[in-house]
Amino acid sequence: MSTATAQIRVALAQINPTVGDLEGNSAKILAQAQLAHTAGAHLVLFPEMVLTGYPVEDLALRSTFRSASKKALSDLVPLLPTAIASVVGYLEESVEGKPQNAVAIIHGGKIVGTYVKHHLPNYGVFDEFRNFVAGEEPLIFRLHGIDIGVAICEDIWRFEGPVADLAARKPGLVVVPNGSPFERNKDDVRAALVSQRAKEIGAPLVYVNMTGGQDDLVFDGDSIAVDSHGATIVRAPQFEEGLTIVDLDCASMSSEPDVTISEAPLPNYEKLVLNESARLADAAEIWKALVTGLRDYVEKNRFPSVILGLSGGIDSAVTAAIAADALGAGRVFGVALPSKYSSDHSLHDAADLAHRIGLNHRIVPIQPMVDQFISHLGLTGLAEENVQARVRGTTLMGISNQEGHLVLATGNKSELAVGYSTMYGDAVGGYAPIKDLLKREVWAIARWRNKAALEAGEIAPIPESSITKEPSAELRPGQKDSDSLPDYEVLDRMLEIYIENDEGLEGLLAAGFSKELATTTVQMVDAAEYKRRQYPPGTKISGRAFGKDRRLPITSKWRENS
Repeated sequence: MSTATAQIRVALAQINPTVGDLEGNSAKILAQAQLAHTAGAHLVLFPEMVLTGYPVEDLALRSTFRSASKKALSDLVPLLPTAIASVVGYLEESVEGKPQNAVAIIHGGKIVGTYVKHHLPNYGVFDEFRNFVAGEEPLIFRLHGIDIGVAICEDIWRFEGPVADLAARKPGLVVVPNGSPFERNKDDVRAALVSQRAKEIGAPLVYVNMTGGQDDLVFDGDSIAVDSHGATIVRAPQFEEGLTIVDLDCASMSSEPDVTISEAPLPNYEKLVLNESARLADAAEIWKALVTGLRDYVEKNRFPSVILGLSGGIDSAVTAAIAADALGAGRVFGVALPSKYSSDHSLHDAADLAHRIGLNHRIVPIQPMVDQFISHLGLTGLAEENVQARVRGTTLMGISNQEGHLVLATGNKSELAVGYSTMYGDAVGGYAPIKDLLKREVWAIARWRNKAALEAGEIAPIPESSITKEPSAELRPGQKDSDSLPDYEVLDRMLEIYIENDEGLEGLLAAGFSKELATTTVQMVDAAEYKRRQYPPGTKISGRAFGKDRRLPITSKWRENS
């Protein structure tokens, strides 16, 4: 084996595919490959499953879809620039007709090698605890004298299986296509993992991630290249499509490759001067994720516009601001739906929000409709309160049917956790942008968005009174959320322990909460599972999002005991 080094220019193609859009995804791949060639790259790396979009979920089980993926790849191959190597993720199938997660190495107008994983899970996000399949051998190909090892996303989560095999074979460079969804603080964990694997393998590592929204997942890009010591060389922008170019020094002729494309090292050339993209602050990162998730849900599903109820409160205000940033204010329709219990300041705050953002605004009084329900059914008490929410939901859905808007639900994670929502009322809608945000996080990003607007010389989109006033559903005289729930600061701390950390009742008691409060909160959370199952999808930003990561049995005799 040689100890000499060689240079190579790698392009990190961070793009936003759409599941099932084989033609559109192929066009994106081709465009970025051509840009990479123009930039003088020798290798261009695309995200995991980029040709089909990701995650494909049960589409992987359809032979027609697997065949279409393979045909799209064969159609793409002769169109790609022949002078550079392209690493393209796609859906393959075994001889038994089983779906497989694969990448193709393309050069000179043909596929020169593939790395095929024998396992393609049938769920949205990979299970980090799965066992590696025997016979899942890593691929190493030689390009310009550099032996390049290929791993796929979850391979690098543990130093075993394909990654351990790669390390033993001593590649000069490792490339890792990814479909890694965004979670709060995950970029730091991801960067540390990439650094650690590069040091363990003893070679530079290039990690490319997709960007954009897909159903309730959002991908943040944040692609990264590190040297053999784990030091960051370059990081791509978060939540943005684009090409990042990096020049690397790699050991040459270091391994026994499975495929040889070219052995002669490149002549030394002048390296690019790189500027690492600045990382977003926590609140900015969350806002960008929510905007991206909503934008792509609307655009990829071809909705012309969105509609939501404007109560004057913080949740609807933040949802409206996210929608305006995602789609433009002209495609956002807000409806104030006052009943006899709605306060003047709520109507004023809703109108002020609409004026600040520039969205479409109308008022539809619901009391005549509520009165009809009450008089015909004899509803009183809680049933009377809830019929107001249900009339609002029906009204929004009616306007949606008539005008073609997508209805946005405005509930937050704290409310969903304890069942503080009305089925077929405020829970109606096709998408719920803030459903994975705790209430105090809603307030935090509202303050951040206003501050960012003022720093940019713009009007703060969210009225200050919507942020500072005490939350209320306004379904009865003088109602406040705190009549039914603990203070949100207290509730959210409890939910972090019980939901985010899965610590159970014992964890709440250990944190100093009273047994009565802890037991009541746990019972509310567990009893509300049936409501959460019927809530619309929404952008996942945490490690324990309802419906995606956390799912309880609806029918259960289990009760948490101290």
